[in-house]
Parts: sequence; structure tokens; C-alpha cells
Amino acid sequence: MLHPKIVLYTSSSTAAEMEEIGRAAVIDSWLKKHRSTYLKATRHSFIIGIRDGSVQLSSFKRWLGQDYIFVRAFVHFVASTFVKAWKESDDNGDTDVILSGIAALNDEVSWFKREASKWEVDLHTVVPQHTNLEYCRFLESLTSPEVNYAEAITAFWAIEAVYQDSFAHCLENDSKTPQELKETCQRWGNDGFGQYCRSLQSIANRRLEKASDEVIAKAEVILLKILDYEVEFWNMSHGTV
Repeated sequence: MLHPKIVLYTSSSTAAEMEEIGRAAVIDSWLKKHRSTYLKATRHSFIIGIRDGSVQLSSFKRWLGQDYIFVRAFVHFVASTFVKAWKESDDNGDTDVILSGIAALNDEVSWFKREASKWEVDLHTVVPQHTNLEYCRFLESLTSPEVNYAEAITAFWAIEAVYQDSFAHCLENDSKTPQELKETCQRWGNDGFGQYCRSLQSIANRRLEKASDEVIAKAEVILLKILDYEVEFWNMSHGTV
């Protein structure tokens, strides 16, 4: 998580300056404000089951097949976010970060295919469940030109951050994650992916700092919707929906 700016407050600070300071770490404030909702997404019983070794392999296989479908839709969303960055960003570094994510997604799709083969999951016959379809439709809505870059990059960060935080939890020293699932956890829980998520968070914070109150409000709603969808996705994988 980014560190808020360290600022010496003086009586000469203007209201505008105080507002700018307050916005410098919008996402950090949201994570505190919505901590219980965030933890529902990142400490779900499906993740805890992986971490303590109690997860049913049928649940893991269900997640594998459904997430493969989701990732293919996610690629389209990330590509649209790249276009928004190219058109709207004030920092060329943004497109570099997003482009690295697109490249990683190509490898990710290949990884899902290899894992599916290993676990005998026929991706050609996997039928997207209702929760998955709803989440993919939501992603599609975020590709609209009416959704600006600040909102899109916030969504991008949130989706990646949930996986990073969740699977990193399964790699902690006291975890009992089964050996055959550690590669999955390492894929999203590794330090490199964590740094990538922090880069996305930094971009989102910067854009939100300059955004209007209306855009900030919309971005917060998007974050909460994503957290709810992530919980439902874990529920689906766990077989509880």
C-alpha cells in the first residue's frame, strides 16, 4: 500500500491544498473505510480452504474452468483501459505498466490451458455460470467511452489486488497450502505481482487525486461492485451458489 504524503500543516494551508492532500491516497482511505468488505473478498472461505489444505479439488477445478472464461473477458477490458490511458493519461509510464499487464495476460491464458490439462478440466466444455456471466457483463460495461480512465484504472487495480492479496495469504509461512496448489498461489501471490499491483494503485491514486467528486464517487461504487463480484465468484467456485 502506498504511504500517504507527509505534510506539515500550517495555518496558511488553503482549503484547496488540504483537499489535494486528502485526495493523494484515495484508495488507501477506501481500504480503511471498506475494510470488512475487502476482507470478505480476500479472506473468503475458498481461499482459507486453499491456505489450510481443506479445499475440495472439485471446487478448485470449478474455479479453474470459470476463471479461464473470465480472463478472456478481462483481456478485452484491460485493452480498453490501455486505450483510455493512451488518450487521457498525463504520464507515459501508465501505458508501459498496462502494456506489461496485457503481455502477462497472454502468458496467463496459456497457463490456464496447461493447468486445465494437468487437472483434466476440458475448457471446451466448461459452461460459464450465472455469476461469471454477470461479472463479465460488468467488465464489458467498463469498456464504454462513458467510463473514464480514472474509473477504469481503479477497477483494473481492484481486480488484480484481490487476487494478489488472496493468494499471497496462501503463501505465508504458517500456511498449509497443498504442494500441488502452490504454483497457482505463487502465480498471483509472488512479490513481483505485488509490485505490479502497487504500480496500478499508484496510477489510480494519481488519477483520482485530480478527478472530480462525481468521478471519485463513481470509482468508489465500481470498487465495491468488484469486491461483491469477487465474493460471488469465490462462492461459485466453492459451490455455495
